[in-house]
Amino acid sequence: MNARTRTLTLIASAAVVLALLASGCSVIEKGADLVTKVDKSPVVKTAIALRNSFADITEEEEYYIGRSVAALILSKYDVYQNDLLTQYVNKVGSAVAAYSDRPETYAGYHFLILNSNEINALAAPGGFVFITKGLLAQCRDEEMLASILAHEVGHVASKHGLKAIKSSRLVDTFKMLGSDLAAKYTPAQLSQLTELFEGALSDIAGQLIEKGYDRKLEYEADKLSVKVSTATGYNPNGLSKFLEALSGEAKKQGVKGWFQTHPTPEDRLERVKGQIEDLKTLPEESKFRTQRFKQAASGLK
Repeated sequence: MNARTRTLTLIASAAVVLALLASGCSVIEKGADLVTKVDKSPVVKTAIALRNSFADITEEEEYYIGRSVAALILSKYDVYQNDLLTQYVNKVGSAVAAYSDRPETYAGYHFLILNSNEINALAAPGGFVFITKGLLAQCRDEEMLASILAHEVGHVASKHGLKAIKSSRLVDTFKMLGSDLAAKYTPAQLSQLTELFEGALSDIAGQLIEKGYDRKLEYEADKLSVKVSTATGYNPNGLSKFLEALSGEAKKQGVKGWFQTHPTPEDRLERVKGQIEDLKTLPEESKFRTQRFKQAASGLK
């Protein structure tokens, strides 16, 4: 771990702690330890290069950014307590991630269910994927679930989370990290950096939860979902079936969650169907997988 990353790690760790304090200790108790392990590395020499863009963010730095954003997401949503279903979602998610354009991230992919009836799914930088209980309730089989997780993995694989926040305060944080090589941060300087970093994290979390990605990036993630689902052995029509199901839910849910941060299901459905029609062969849907999904989701409530 280089000096720049160690400094970023400490700042990220401070932000994690503050986010957890805001959400309460229950986050840890609910098994969301994927974002709560604080790295206590000391502050050492500052970064060598001035960071003005996101082009050269390392995998390690992306992980610490994503982990902190995940902590903020968990400060807004409770974790759904269902070990069997959580393990199942992670198995399906890990399977599609293995066939994506980015099968490995710095600390691997992590999938967590949020205890919300809102229909939504979120992907933070570095491999942190969240899916709500409400969205899971819309799924009827493993094909549909796999297509949704493949969509979110597509966001991670293409680093959409970083592309979507190029104008955030994180740029200013990196500028500060590019100060004098031999300097050591005083408590006041570290406090300033932490405050700046927290602001940047709020920008990212707000983008994911309230605004969503640009339409172009959502369409790209849909295209990747079709590609990755097929490569994994799932019938990509799982995505089209999910979008068809969402068409009716849009009126019930109103403009929030998935419907606030994604293009309309009808708009996406037309594109997805065209992409599926271009495929030469399609994997068959599996009765065994459907049965496995129903068994895992049987306790969903």
